[in-house]
Order: sequence, then structure tokens, then C-alpha cells
Amino acid sequence: MNANDTAAGPGTGTPALGLVENTAQDRFELRVGDELIGILGYAVETPGESAATAGVGTQVAFMHTVIMEDHWRRGLAAELVEFAMTAARDRGWRVRPVCTYVQRFLVKNPDFQHITV
Repeated sequence: MNANDTAAGPGTGTPALGLVENTAQDRFELRVGDELIGILGYAVETPGESAATAGVGTQVAFMHTVIMEDHWRRGLAAELVEFAMTAARDRGWRVRPVCTYVQRFLVKNPDFQHITV
């Protein structure tokens, strides 16, 4: 598991947002404190590869993005997708954006277009 926690700020009393990859379940996760509030599920499509071994050139389909209803309309889905796209770019993955939210994100964020198939 890789983690990237973003603190809400000292003294705010608000739990930190946590963005992690859960390779055992083929998904990126968004947490507030210990609560799982969002996921971006993916499927490794390159034969012979798994989430744990996927490297440069591996094709990965971003299947679905889900944010718990109590956390809608706060920009959290965009944060989760940006985290996942950045991780994919850093690993040299080729992303097939199946999820309609990911597709809309890519229209607004063309910096990631070069890693899509």
C-alpha cells in the first residue's frame, strides 16, 4: 500500500484526508480519518500483470469512481482521480478511462491525456 495523507491543517479539528492505493483490492481509496469515503476501482488489462507488479506500459482500466453521498459536491472525486492519474503516470501505466467521471476529469485536465488509450 502506498499512502499520501493531506492534513486539514493544524488546530482545525478536521481529520486529514488520506489517499492510498489498495493493490489487494485493485483500487485507490479516499479516507477521512479512519472512514473510507471514496474509491476508484481499476482493472489491470495487460496479461500476466497484477496490481502489485504493474509497471511501465501496463494497461489499466479505471472502472468506477464512488464517493459516499454525505461527501458529494466537495471536489473529493476530483482529488481522488487526480491522485490515481498521477500514480498511473508516475508508474508508466496506460489508462483506459471506462468511468464516465474519469472521462469528464480528463476533458478538464488534459495534462493526463498522453497516458490514456
